[in-house]
Amino acid sequence: MDCLSFSSEKLCSSELFDSTDVEEMEEERIGKCAEDLEINPFDRLPFSSRYYKLLKEREELPIWQMKYAFMESLHHHQIVIVSGDARTGKSSQIDPFCLSFFTFKVPQWCAEYSLASHFQHGAIVCTQTCKHAAVWLALRVADEMDVNIGHEVGYVVPYDNCCNTETILRFSTDDMLQREMMSSPLLSSYGIIIIGCVLERTVPTDVLLGLLKDVLILRPELKLIVITSLQLSSKLQAYYGTVPLIRVGSQYQTEVAYTSGIQKDYFFSALRLLFDIHNSKRRGDVVIFLACEQEIGNAFWIIQQEGHHLNPDLGELFPVPLFPNEQERILKSNEEKPCKNYRRKVLLTTSMGESLVLSKTVSFVIDTGIQRQKVYNPRIRADTVVIQPISKSQAEMRKQILGMSSSGKCFCLYPEEFMEKEMKPLPPARIQESNLISMVLFFKRMDIAGLGHCDFMDRPDPESLMQALEDLDYLAALDNDGNLSEFGIIMSEFPVDPQMSKSILASCEFDCVEEMLTIAAMVTAPGCFVNPPQGTEEIAATCRQKFLHPAGDHFTLINVYKAYKEASTNAISQYYDIEKWCQDYFLNCSALRIAEAIRNELVDIMRRIELPISAPAFGLNENVLGIKKALLSGYFMQSARDVDGSGNYLMLAHKQVAQLHPLSIYYNSSRIPEWVVFHEFSIAENNAIKIISAISPDLFMKLVPQYYFSNLPPSESKAILQEAINHLSHISGADKGQKTIIEDRGFEKYPEIPAEQRCIIQ
Repeated sequence: MDCLSFSSEKLCSSELFDSTDVEEMEEERIGKCAEDLEINPFDRLPFSSRYYKLLKEREELPIWQMKYAFMESLHHHQIVIVSGDARTGKSSQIDPFCLSFFTFKVPQWCAEYSLASHFQHGAIVCTQTCKHAAVWLALRVADEMDVNIGHEVGYVVPYDNCCNTETILRFSTDDMLQREMMSSPLLSSYGIIIIGCVLERTVPTDVLLGLLKDVLILRPELKLIVITSLQLSSKLQAYYGTVPLIRVGSQYQTEVAYTSGIQKDYFFSALRLLFDIHNSKRRGDVVIFLACEQEIGNAFWIIQQEGHHLNPDLGELFPVPLFPNEQERILKSNEEKPCKNYRRKVLLTTSMGESLVLSKTVSFVIDTGIQRQKVYNPRIRADTVVIQPISKSQAEMRKQILGMSSSGKCFCLYPEEFMEKEMKPLPPARIQESNLISMVLFFKRMDIAGLGHCDFMDRPDPESLMQALEDLDYLAALDNDGNLSEFGIIMSEFPVDPQMSKSILASCEFDCVEEMLTIAAMVTAPGCFVNPPQGTEEIAATCRQKFLHPAGDHFTLINVYKAYKEASTNAISQYYDIEKWCQDYFLNCSALRIAEAIRNELVDIMRRIELPISAPAFGLNENVLGIKKALLSGYFMQSARDVDGSGNYLMLAHKQVAQLHPLSIYYNSSRIPEWVVFHEFSIAENNAIKIISAISPDLFMKLVPQYYFSNLPPSESKAILQEAINHLSHISGADKGQKTIIEDRGFEKYPEIPAEQRCIIQ
């Protein structure tokens, strides 16, 4: 009764006041509510309820306690280094698939810092090594800042720009920011630059770290934030001098179990351990670090097959392949379906896949401790495979994946003493193991702006630098003084490798621009053909036959793209699924969409620099010949000859022998061409040449620079080419009224100048 009477009094309390007093009280209450609605300073709109929910989550992270120290350091210093474990708030999880070591707290604090000065020194840019990470982070940060993506917060990644003139915080890949320096060397539109994922030191990352040292001197108002792991922070401090370090530790200690000896069959040992964990009925997702991407595919298939034989009461094993290099999940058959029982995700990745894995649901990590690393060999212009232990920093990162779980466990398939004695402190920088021709072209372009010299944290391989200079000289990108030629300036405008840039420019002369742009897009995008599941190989081969072109793989790629575009158009009018069409033909739909975006950007560049685009004429004999000429103009250094008629191709530039890739139209064919031009040669992939097309010696000699031919090592192939020169010279002498392409190319004009004398390092 007391409660009832109290409620009655409360309901009737308004009777104690007259109507005027009630109206005044209501106005006062509304005014107080309006005051309680905080206004977002970035878009001048009230904060949503979700903002406060996310704010509460952020305040519980360890790094939140360091916000004041970070803001103080940013105010008093030009460079700040932030380091910490994977779970300290520098990064966050994405469900159902995970990313780690990607900054999203620091950019928001930088935005608050710049807001106080009304962004007078420019906007904020945060780089990532992976475009998918940049996009996801932009979406996440826009959500936490309670603003719209594409307005206050946006992203710029290859072939996708989601920013406008009002964007104050943008996420970008490191290569996109590097390309931006070609038009704005001092990056004057930015007031704060954040370099993230420094442990994954790609070539553009190291270039940015070096060039920004000079930019900071020229722009004292510019701020640089470098976010890295604990293992690399001391090296960065020594590199940049006396700079503050904001260091945050993890909340939990991870339980680690080592083996008593080296596991020779580490692959099956890891899978056996996975099934043991699953049978133990302990809940939690599993991460397995394997040695290479091929092992990811093998493990994916084995887990799928063995999963059908497991006790259904234990739940389902759900494999998720994560490819760090391709950044695309090629295997599509693992799309989530409704599951009645418990589902355990098994994330399969490789070296440098640590940044793709971070989830609160991960309870087990299986670390094989081995990696198969591709290392570029400049002497043979190919990638070789090096099997080696991972670094100590990588091993620590893998343990830190469990940093938010107090019950997680990391299984290391190697002894603890192996880590101490055999593992290096840090992984090697990619700038010491990669083809540097694109980097050298970029620096030659930056010479024009006075920023051609760079203080690298780790010096590039001198032999790779010389090989890159030599190749650029052969491509006519350099003048006789070693500076960038006008031709080289145009080549640097295209976001493809310099050889392809040369082929695109040559296609303007040979009236095959439309076709060459398609080839450039298809070879730049991930592979369009999907590895067929076991038992469907014959069906996939039959489907692939529909796209084959007798002239070679480059022409087959054109057929694939044309079929995809036609199917996309029909899908709109006839209401069918283009992804289903790609699946039926064993094609990678996401790769074809990327190729479409790449081609559109290349067309825009052609129009911007006012280069002619010829009408499409694919299928005509003249067009096929023009495409081969354009390809040889850029890829004459990647030519080979079948020395025995069985598909053993000897490289012209060196005496390395390679075989045809299984996806080539000439593989297992009775009509193997004697002379071919190829797009890629990799010892890492069964010593194979990929994407090849047939050529002739006469066509090769019409397009190759004379000084390149003179520098070729003596061989039977060179003797055959010399006969082609004599044959062409004879034809030229018989018809004095016409100039042949050989005369245009200047075979008599150019002396035999050694390449090392022509390539001058500035």
